[in-house]
Amino acid sequence: MIAWNFYPKIDLHGEYAVTAYTVVHNFLSEQIKLKQPYVIIIHGKGTGKLKEEVHHILKQDKRVIAYQLDPENLGQTIVQLKID
Repeated sequence: MIAWNFYPKIDLHGEYAVTAYTVVHNFLSEQIKLKQPYVIIIHGKGTGKLKEEVHHILKQDKRVIAYQLDPENLGQTIVQLKID
């Protein structure tokens, strides 16, 4: 078991799918500057719309190496970032 709780997180509860891009993009930019190789994006379980939007954003972002749902908490996604 990996202790993901030590990695930076952003909680998108209360955000709309249409504003998620800006929030996620800015968070990833900040974490790359801080040389964080992994981050957690909390989107919640809900209807799945926010999760779908977050995964769409991550799929298109060339700074993202990989991402996956946390198998222990399906309300968050673990993201691996390119750190140059």
